[in-house]
Amino acid sequence: MTTALVVVLFAVFLVETFMGGSESTSVLLKMGAMFNPAVVMEGQWWRLFTAQFLHIGIMHIASNAIMIYYIGQYAEPVFGHWRFLLIYLLSGVGGSLLTLAFGNDQAISAGASTALFGLFGAMTCAGFKDKDNTLLSFLGRQALALAVINLVLDVFMPDVDILGHVGGLITGALLAVILGDATYKGYGKGGRLLAAAGLIVYVVLILRLGMVVTV
Repeated sequence: MTTALVVVLFAVFLVETFMGGSESTSVLLKMGAMFNPAVVMEGQWWRLFTAQFLHIGIMHIASNAIMIYYIGQYAEPVFGHWRFLLIYLLSGVGGSLLTLAFGNDQAISAGASTALFGLFGAMTCAGFKDKDNTLLSFLGRQALALAVINLVLDVFMPDVDILGHVGGLITGALLAVILGDATYKGYGKGGRLLAAAGLIVYVVLILRLGMVVTV
């Protein structure tokens, strides 16, 4: 799944390029980048999903693809192919959702970093859950360190969707608890129910606070 996702990202980037360039506003909007007014006023909720496949510039996709491939080598075996994919995709949506609720209404955002931060969150939870497993515990701490370092860097970098990163991190962590993993003992029923309730509260709360619920 990791390799397939990276291939898909580059394939979409090529389509962006042939359509007029990945830094073209019209191309980004046409292909499904996040743009709050389009989602709320025109009901284009699919942008919450499609934005994670688009990138703005070659450095943007290169950095995301490298990090996804790196952490995917560890996260995919831990969670299994389909859990890994589900965490990845839904974290991308969860990140876009926070951007929708509190982001700049005039900004256009895109990128797989929302999903990437979801993997950071998921691996962090897996590491804390299995502290007796030296390797997994190390990978969990490494994932947490990468998340913190990148969030700190986000503060000093212009035009970075830090809200999307935070949203992806939260979503990935909750999903890791809900879904469990393929190799190691999963969380108990109580923990999973609590995480599921937390995910529901997260979605509902940010929608309400952001006043983006349409009637």
